[in-house]
Amino acid sequence: MQRGSCSNTSSFSFTDSCDGSLASGLPAASFQSSSHFSESRAANFAKLNRRDGGGGWSPLLTDRSPWLQLDLRARMEVTAVATQGRHGSHDWISSYTLLYSDSGSVWKQYRNEDRVARLVGNMNSDSAVYHKLSQPIRTRFLKFVPLEWNPSGRIGLRIDVYGCAYKSYVADFDGRSSLLYRFNQKSMSTVKDVISLRFKSRQTEGVLLHGEGQRGDYITLELHRGRLALHLNLDDTRVRSSSGRMVVTLGSLLDDQHWHSVLIERFNKQVNFTLDRHTQHFRTKGDGDSLEVDYELSFGGIPLPGKPGTFLRRNFHGCVENLYYNGVNVIDLAKRRKPQIYTVGNVTFSCSEPQLVAVTFLSSSSSFLSFPAPALSPDGLSVRLQFRTWNPDGLLLSSRLASDPEQHYLLLHISSGRLRLTHHTSDLKTLEVSIGQRVNDGLWHSVSLSTRGLQIIMTLDNEPASTIQLEDYLEPRDSYYFGGCPVSQNGSGCMNTVMAFQGCMRLILINNQPVDFMHIQQGIVGSWNQIEFDICGIQDRCLPNFCENGGRCSQTWSSFYCDCAGTGYSGATCHNSIYEASCEAYRLAGSTSGYFSVDPDGSGPLGPIQVYCNMTEDKVWTVVHHNSSDPVRVQGSTPEKPHKAHFDYGASPDQLRALVSQSEYCQQTLTYQCRRSRLFNTWDGAPLSWWLERGGERRTYWGGLLPGVQHCACSLAENCIDMNFFCNCDADRESWENDTGLLSYKDDLPVSGVVIGDTNRVRSEAVFSVGPLQCSGDKSLWNAASFYDEASYLLFPASQMELSFDISFYFKTGSPSGVFVENVGSRDFIRVELSSPSVATFSFDAGYGPTVLNVKSPVPLNDRQWHWVRAERNVKEASLQVDQLPLRFLEPPAHTHIRLQLNNQLFVGGTASRQRGFLGCMRALNVNGVTFDLDERAKATPGVSSGCAGHCSSSAGVCHNRGRCVEKSTGYVCDCTHSAYGGPSCKEEVSVSFERGSSVTYTFQEPFSVIQNRTAQVSSSSSAYSKSRDNMALSFLTTQSPAMLLTVNTFTQQYVAVILARNDGCHEAIDF
Repeated sequence: MQRGSCSNTSSFSFTDSCDGSLASGLPAASFQSSSHFSESRAANFAKLNRRDGGGGWSPLLTDRSPWLQLDLRARMEVTAVATQGRHGSHDWISSYTLLYSDSGSVWKQYRNEDRVARLVGNMNSDSAVYHKLSQPIRTRFLKFVPLEWNPSGRIGLRIDVYGCAYKSYVADFDGRSSLLYRFNQKSMSTVKDVISLRFKSRQTEGVLLHGEGQRGDYITLELHRGRLALHLNLDDTRVRSSSGRMVVTLGSLLDDQHWHSVLIERFNKQVNFTLDRHTQHFRTKGDGDSLEVDYELSFGGIPLPGKPGTFLRRNFHGCVENLYYNGVNVIDLAKRRKPQIYTVGNVTFSCSEPQLVAVTFLSSSSSFLSFPAPALSPDGLSVRLQFRTWNPDGLLLSSRLASDPEQHYLLLHISSGRLRLTHHTSDLKTLEVSIGQRVNDGLWHSVSLSTRGLQIIMTLDNEPASTIQLEDYLEPRDSYYFGGCPVSQNGSGCMNTVMAFQGCMRLILINNQPVDFMHIQQGIVGSWNQIEFDICGIQDRCLPNFCENGGRCSQTWSSFYCDCAGTGYSGATCHNSIYEASCEAYRLAGSTSGYFSVDPDGSGPLGPIQVYCNMTEDKVWTVVHHNSSDPVRVQGSTPEKPHKAHFDYGASPDQLRALVSQSEYCQQTLTYQCRRSRLFNTWDGAPLSWWLERGGERRTYWGGLLPGVQHCACSLAENCIDMNFFCNCDADRESWENDTGLLSYKDDLPVSGVVIGDTNRVRSEAVFSVGPLQCSGDKSLWNAASFYDEASYLLFPASQMELSFDISFYFKTGSPSGVFVENVGSRDFIRVELSSPSVATFSFDAGYGPTVLNVKSPVPLNDRQWHWVRAERNVKEASLQVDQLPLRFLEPPAHTHIRLQLNNQLFVGGTASRQRGFLGCMRALNVNGVTFDLDERAKATPGVSSGCAGHCSSSAGVCHNRGRCVEKSTGYVCDCTHSAYGGPSCKEEVSVSFERGSSVTYTFQEPFSVIQNRTAQVSSSSSAYSKSRDNMALSFLTTQSPAMLLTVNTFTQQYVAVILARNDGCHEAIDF
């Protein structure tokens, strides 16, 4: 939806030719409404810019569900709508929704980005506001439903609709018919196909298209459980083999009696399958590139050869329009009775409109619809209805019984996905029966209740009936309540022990008489609350699936949920990796050496990798093992038939590339021992052996060298055994030689394979092995930039932020405020900033005004210490976290757009307006798993410098147990010299084993001045002791007692001793 400018005239400018006014010339009968305030404010006065009558339409003040309806007299293509208030009044609408229908009885909500569009209306009575629709609507009827209006007035509306005529070729299939398009030759073989059509259906099953060949090729497009499935097999060489078969599904709830567009485009193996603007790209399996179909294509069903009127699968029941097969208008040929088309059964060329009118129950607490119970018929009680829902619980029907209205009642409800009938006869006696499984699957289900003598009979769909045996005849007392009960149940005669029903109902019959929803809506009979009439508002919130990284989607009527178990990710949409990005990050978190899962791209598309983190004193090594670490002996290989070895690291090339790219340094040992096995010693210099880089490309430089040099390490060290060659093995000696080396060019690592081609001569052999990939450092952790000019900023290309994104970084500053990150589109924006010395703010606009999320810190954030910020936005929620403070969540308003529309670059450290820029340092900026190179970009940007001074200001809490933080150029190290602990963070215990009679003595070094003044110290020892304080801590494990654990002696013969006594207790002895 795009909002245009306001104008006082009826002339609007559009960029295409389908822009004519469709409402201005319509007769008065084309305008209808739910009610009108007076004859002068009737619906026929609602034409844009008209001032006759009362100047527009206004409904009754008592109208609970007002609407204005327009009949275009034929199906038209609608591209825009416009609204005005009632002329010269205080009456206008400020927001509304748009419904459309072919029949005027079954309606569909106009949606934008898979959500019901909430269109912005007027701000006064006479300025017109138009909306050009993001996607045209092809319809005959339009309905404007006011949502909000001027609080100082009431509803007032004038409208116009813009578009053009819509040409359509329609065929109606009755579920027992089909069209056959017969080829001019026996078989049609194509490498390119384009098939397009639009359909609407009232059934969940049915074949739309089918063609097959005798050699095994086939194509089938069908509805299955309300979803559209495309079956495709091109594998001619394997008749009916499963190797080439493909099944791809799109959509759901397609039995909604509304039009859906389908486009299938195939070129060789590549297929684009589109349903209602959602496209799935895939490649077919198998070896075949062409689709070979014999004789004919069938539409609407699969006729059984030789048996007219008999079909292999369930036929399509509904309408198809504008059906094109490779440029051929199939329906046009059928209408003109061309010989290429053969009709099976009854196919008509106008679309029938069944009156399957539904109502939607909106609220799980207050929705209900009541209808007076008619007199009991001689055949007994009978209630039938159809429902569809996602909720596992909800009331379908409640009725008190005349035999004892206070205690006797009948409930039909959904409980844990099963249909349950409860007959309550007293406080102590309840009769129940359950039927069905997962009736909350979103599909239509038919349920029937009837009495036969002293039995209640319940049936669900086509399942066997279930019964309850009665003690007395049933007779409803006053009313039937569908979906729920009134909020105030006093005197209502409604009983409900479960939550109200959220979903759709239709075809409600009581004693075989249909319930008239229009009469209920108009208040003629019954009552209702929180109901939408003439529409089924069900939506599949799991399609498209917004759960990322393999998360499993489940849903209720109003929301969806992601089960992230076993995915390695967490969060509302399984967006956030639960693993650290590197071994270096695990070290900073206090971990010791061991096996870990690392996720180098975090929330990006790549999954985690299993590695070993070796936390050494000087650096952290990430070790990735492969499947063949043992030495391999090779004999009998030739250049024509070389020995080939491939290595599996348990990760994809992209995962390995991400890990290596993020590391500061990587290496891998290639060990090669040879006897009469050459590497490069050939007449033309062609290599006899080589290794493969991570992408499978051949590399001929050996260990210790860099790309482009076809040598070995001995040539660089100038110690090859024969200086006429650049490798030891090229000397071709019968003795065992060695050309082992270290590969360290990151762009080629890890080694994915080795090829050996010269071990087929007498006494010729080779032994090789490839060590694990070893990497150290994490370039992202200390990739930093300093901002010292408020007008400066760094620019980066915008990442994919439409559906979900996360931004994380560290900062330190002395300024009270400043913008960290900003991206502003034509309408939407995102911004992360320090809004005050102790408040970090994440704000964004998804189309309906800013959403703001604040985190207030108990300590100032401008204290020149490092602080961590992470902001995330997805389709379910937004979140903001600062340091280790509690995570703040905020659910965006329901009517905001799903996709953020950001088409500009990402501003880091400032804004496009060059105001409120950040002053300070930022590092480790990561957006959707991608680390931005602040350091490199800062080198070419005025007002910004590379790096940050003072790493240790962030790390005082990382060096534990009195460890000292030492600055490095790209980080820091912990000096544990004066700590009782060791390791990278001074957290690892330093232990020693004592044999009987052994001990360790540590002599404290005293300054010379202390020794010189020993006498003075002795004289004041008592007072000094009272002012001094010593802490001692130790851990021990022993089987001996008694045992001396610790003694501390002074030069004045004072001591402290810790002793393990015989009774397994510790004693402390102190002598002054």
